[in-house]
Amino acid sequence: MKSTRWDHRLGVQADDRNLVGHAGVVLLRRIADKTGLTTALARALPQGTGPGWRDRGEALVMLACAIMLGATNVLEAEQLQHHWRRLFPRPNSDSTLRRALEAIDGPVAARVERVRAAIRRVVWTMLALRPGGFPWISVCGRELAGWYVLDLDATIVTCSSRKEGAAGTFKGSYGHHPLGAWVANTRECAAMLLRCGNAAANDVADHKSVLAAALRQLPLPIWSKLLIRIDGAAFSHALLEHLQALTTAAADRCTYGAPLHLRPDPTMTPQMARRRGKMTLMPLGDGPFRSDSLCRA
Repeated sequence: MKSTRWDHRLGVQADDRNLVGHAGVVLLRRIADKTGLTTALARALPQGTGPGWRDRGEALVMLACAIMLGATNVLEAEQLQHHWRRLFPRPNSDSTLRRALEAIDGPVAARVERVRAAIRRVVWTMLALRPGGFPWISVCGRELAGWYVLDLDATIVTCSSRKEGAAGTFKGSYGHHPLGAWVANTRECAAMLLRCGNAAANDVADHKSVLAAALRQLPLPIWSKLLIRIDGAAFSHALLEHLQALTTAAADRCTYGAPLHLRPDPTMTPQMARRRGKMTLMPLGDGPFRSDSLCRA
């Protein structure tokens, strides 16, 4: 039987003719299908029967593509699907998208999280097998080969209406203050914690929660090297102690990213430093960033 999938006649040409705006979203949709993300989400989400039932996994993938095209709400997502009829042969209505999102409760969210981790393992394996290999980041002109870098940071998302969780922020604006974790190697978001606008930037419990969710998403090989970078807003002894507790007993050194203007505590004696995990702080100076501006244990 001849294939009738949306991409069965898809072709890509690198010339200056027949240009199409936002063509990258086509590759995004195709990658979701080829890696098995669309099918896996459909199995993780609630399923129904009947001629009018829409695949919930496909609905979420279409919603993600619409967001990449610039949609800011489900109504705009529906309109963009009608605009891209070849990419979305069966557009989902805004009510269908709302029902798909409302069905994601605690157990369903846990299944979606496991699906994301499984598909990420597949994608990372493909990246490692490509000619260029897995992408490693460079710091000060030096490639950190073999290091997986995870960045934790909170960001402010402003809004102009009384949305759920919106509140005044510490910067004087109004909106939300989510906390996320990003993989610097692949530039992907591994975890995100939605928070109110007045949430504290240095909340240790929130950082532990996001870090745990991000680590569950990373398909790290055995004995891999992981560098966790956190800005000065959350740099606290409680968080450092938590990071050191996560280190395996076989590791002989832990490396933490430190603020650029951190100074050693003059009241801490060498004996106190050894009791705190043999961690010493290097003076960084007021100049530009140096390759030795790290805390080493």
